[in-house]
Amino acid sequence: MSNFEGKIEEALANPSNQGEMVDADSVGTVGSPDCGDMMRMWLKFSEKDGKKVIDRASFQAFGCQTAIAVASIATQLLKGKTAEEARQLSAQELAGDLGTLPPMKIHCGQLVEGALRNALDPGENATTAPKDTLLGNINSGKPSKIRIVPLEA
Repeated sequence: MSNFEGKIEEALANPSNQGEMVDADSVGTVGSPDCGDMMRMWLKFSEKDGKKVIDRASFQAFGCQTAIAVASIATQLLKGKTAEEARQLSAQELAGDLGTLPPMKIHCGQLVEGALRNALDPGENATTAPKDTLLGNINSGKPSKIRIVPLEA
């Protein structure tokens, strides 16, 4: 097992800040039509030393293990950052001590970065998202053709 795989397993064994935040100040959603992954990130702000900073961040991920691990680490890194500081973080920086993401997993960091940027600037990203992407479809407000049917055990 590579060092990267070990760090992913470690992050997945005890993911931080996973789940919906009901009192969030902002929510961002992004999806990747290429791989089918989807990420939603919630942000809660507070006042610290006269600045508005991220107090808490949480996420839900529908996708690969690397995206979940990056999101878990990113939500920890965001605490105490201003919106401007958070906007400056690259996908690689959001991956924290996972290290350099392998080429086939770079999209996982970009997914987390996209959800964060959408949470920080929801109006800007919502209007520019193409309607044929997952984010565009979510923001369109049109009813989905997907039907969820509970299965009997």
